[in-house]
Amino acid sequence: MTSPHHIKTIAEYHRFMELPKPEHPLISVVRFEDIKRMPNDSVTSIIHSFYSIALKKNFKQKMKYGQQEFDFDEGVMHFMSPKQVLTIETTENEVFGHSGWLLLINPDFLWNTPLAKKIKTYQYFNYNVNEALHLSDKEETLVTDIIRKISQEYQTNIDNFSQDVIIAQIELLLTYCERFYQRQFITRKISNHRILSQLEDLLTEYFKDDNLAINGIPMVQFIAEHLNISPNYLSRSLQLLTGQSTKNFIHDKLIDLAKEQLSITDLSVSEIAYNLGFEHSQSFSKLFKNKTHFSPLEFRASFN
Repeated sequence: MTSPHHIKTIAEYHRFMELPKPEHPLISVVRFEDIKRMPNDSVTSIIHSFYSIALKKNFKQKMKYGQQEFDFDEGVMHFMSPKQVLTIETTENEVFGHSGWLLLINPDFLWNTPLAKKIKTYQYFNYNVNEALHLSDKEETLVTDIIRKISQEYQTNIDNFSQDVIIAQIELLLTYCERFYQRQFITRKISNHRILSQLEDLLTEYFKDDNLAINGIPMVQFIAEHLNISPNYLSRSLQLLTGQSTKNFIHDKLIDLAKEQLSITDLSVSEIAYNLGFEHSQSFSKLFKNKTHFSPLEFRASFN
């Protein structure tokens, strides 16, 4: 992998992508179909000093936003702030066949306008958003229409109203994207609640009888396979709803079982550890104390 390409101006980006000179030094509207430059490396990282808003169709490459994989399998919109790192991976002989629009905005274009401050409040420009914005056909048409209007204004002769008109259109675009992200978040949340319910049922069934003693503590991969989702998606869903990783979620359920057995049975700590799938009682005791701040025996003594 080569060093990231630092692109400081929109004109420099146009040269890098072998595009015609931009119509305006501080803003540009590009059609992805017009980008002919092919990457020389299998991995290309770009850092630029302006905002970018991308609407992509048929995008097949892998993308990293910062250091994490970016979910672009079905999504069509992606947002970046100045100084952020975007990495695109391509396989040998792969062709950039995607289409769509790219809006580039130098922060100086927004200078002395309310949007200069407001644009920093939109969460989808942050690294912590790791999924693209998914649009319905109707939403995509709306977004495309706004970008086309920006493009038309961008390509006309600049006058005293040009900046105000373009900024108004950009703010309208960002407001719609905020609405669509909120809708997507709600949809994801409903889906994640369903996953959480299925996980609870799966663990309840797994913890029955002697499963833990016979098969051991369930692995994250095992859980994900039974829920027909990837381990990463499972962890992201649980993190969103519970603030925990899958492993910690399972451990909390085990500790609940341990508390029950410590409080209502006379089983030894070693027997309880074995029943819960631990190979060594020391590992069980260490986890129990880490979760409750009591040793198993201290916890049992509190009931006497």
